[in-house]
Amino acid sequence: MVAGKTDHAAQASTGDRLFAKIGAFLTANRLSPDPAHYSFAHAVLANADGLLARRVAEITDGGVRLTAQDIVRLGGQAITGAPVAGATDADNDDDDDRMVADPATHQAMIERVLMQIAGFDDTITIAHAEANNFGRDLERSAAQMRDVGPAASAEEIGRLTNDMIARVHQAEERLDAARRETEELRAALDEARGSARTDPLTELPNRRAFDETFAGLDRERPVAVAICDIDHFKNINDNFGHAVGDRVIRAVAHTLASECGCLVARYGGEEFALLFDRIGLDEAAERIESARQAITARRLRVRETGELIGTVSFSAGVAEGCPGEGRAALMLRADAALYRAKDQGRARTITAPHVGETCERQVA
Repeated sequence: MVAGKTDHAAQASTGDRLFAKIGAFLTANRLSPDPAHYSFAHAVLANADGLLARRVAEITDGGVRLTAQDIVRLGGQAITGAPVAGATDADNDDDDDRMVADPATHQAMIERVLMQIAGFDDTITIAHAEANNFGRDLERSAAQMRDVGPAASAEEIGRLTNDMIARVHQAEERLDAARRETEELRAALDEARGSARTDPLTELPNRRAFDETFAGLDRERPVAVAICDIDHFKNINDNFGHAVGDRVIRAVAHTLASECGCLVARYGGEEFALLFDRIGLDEAAERIESARQAITARRLRVRETGELIGTVSFSAGVAEGCPGEGRAALMLRADAALYRAKDQGRARTITAPHVGETCERQVA
């Protein structure tokens, strides 16, 4: 009986620890305690050595949190809503939640658009009323001129002409003011649209911009995608702080953008996505290798102290699109190649096999 109680107590203790880990996991990733999130967290933590747990560890390496896209990509269900109470962002956390403008700014923009529409409506209403009044005045003056005779016609025509010119000038002033307001509003909307597609840390395009650009491609042409992830980024954050981590992210971002000659987007945390339009697999891999060697050759230092950060490297997975293959499937193949690159020692580029092929190539 005592042994049975002991076994039961041990099982309860194990369950309590798992429950506590799940709670900590949800809090760390700012996930609400919905059943779908709990189920996903349980699948990750119940098998700490499993493939799902390892993939989550790779994504969150560096203190970044999971995004809704990450959860869906890994087979879970993301529930949107309020974050867990008490959760905070690290300085270089994923910036996907900043793709959409701040709600207050968004509401102000909506109100300004509505005011502009109301202003146009007022301008049209006034112009219509003045046109009607002017028409009635013309009819009345024409009748008076017929009654008075030709002697008064020139004077009356002059008065009507001056009145018409004054009213036209008033209408022009209103329309010009409306035009200026429209131009200012268009500029504000363009700025908001641009900021919604730009990562604020690196000033690169963000995930939304990447996905929209991919959707607009002519899929009859060659296309390749790559996912690059900074190696051992957590160590940089732990040893030097998040501010230095941000600088490393920017350094890698700018190196990729300058060396690869393609669309480079910050896809989340220390992960970047590259889109090569009209470029095949081999050339894409060569360009990424050039960027990888360039960043490895740099000797980054802490700005304030001059302390060496050490060698910074990244791993990359590259995949070439096949006819009819969607973005999600292509990105999954690139992601799988990235995982193999990390599993084989990092600091390398792995190209994914074409659909139907069984081989893979490593660029050393």
